[in-house]
Amino acid sequence: MHSTLVHAQFGGGDFMVQLLPIMLMFVIFYFLLLRPQQQRVKQHREMVANIRRGDVIVTAGGIVAKVTRVKEADPEIEVEIAENTRVRLMRGTIAEVRVKGEVAKAG
Repeated sequence: MHSTLVHAQFGGGDFMVQLLPIMLMFVIFYFLLLRPQQQRVKQHREMVANIRRGDVIVTAGGIVAKVTRVKEADPEIEVEIAENTRVRLMRGTIAEVRVKGEVAKAG
């Protein structure tokens, strides 16, 4: 009778049984949503960091352009969107690198 009284007051086993589905939902949520999103962010960061002159890119707005100037520490790059029409873009707005260009020369 004493063990029944302790079990009824604290409900140790019942609490763990109720907590298990919630913990399972968090694990599933992490592997189905959070982890893939973190991997996509990491891939995008690496892609943007490796942009070189001559690459053909697509911006988040859908503009296809050719990279004409890249500075390593600069958050902006210069691209050509039409013949003799160059604009500067923020690196974060690049959605895709379609064609890899030449390796940039030192200097």
